[in-house]
Amino acid sequence: MCNCNDEGKEFIQGIFEEGESFAEPPLFDDGTYPASAVADTDVTIIRLRKENFLQLLKDNFDIHFNFTQLLAKRLRFKSMMSKEISSYGPQHRIMSLLKEYKKNKGFINGSRMKVELTRQQIADMTGLRVETVIRSIRDLYDEGKLVIEKGKVFC
Repeated sequence: MCNCNDEGKEFIQGIFEEGESFAEPPLFDDGTYPASAVADTDVTIIRLRKENFLQLLKDNFDIHFNFTQLLAKRLRFKSMMSKEISSYGPQHRIMSLLKEYKKNKGFINGSRMKVELTRQQIADMTGLRVETVIRSIRDLYDEGKLVIEKGKVFC
């Protein structure tokens, strides 16, 4: 899910994987979609009518609760990224994004994870230019905060 500004710079709102839902806000506020969706692989999208979705939530407390938890988790991430973008420099933004990414992938502290995000995706999620991300990742490597092996980044 992404937005583009008037100059064509993309800002990634979120990256979704198999089995994840997206584009829920209009189901609750009758507004327009807040971002565009772009698939980078072949996908199958299952569309659920608004009325059916709302009835599903009304009839199934567990689904409703899990969905509410999901929305709260996304809101917390948005809040964290807004703070990062408005208050901190590139290295801090990147490390905060990667820590959250690692946590969402189920990795525990101290374990090493290969970063599957491209440098462009990291730039688009942190409001930075790709050149700044490349330079900052190199600085983080030099400081021992990231590992780079054969061009792949690990945190």
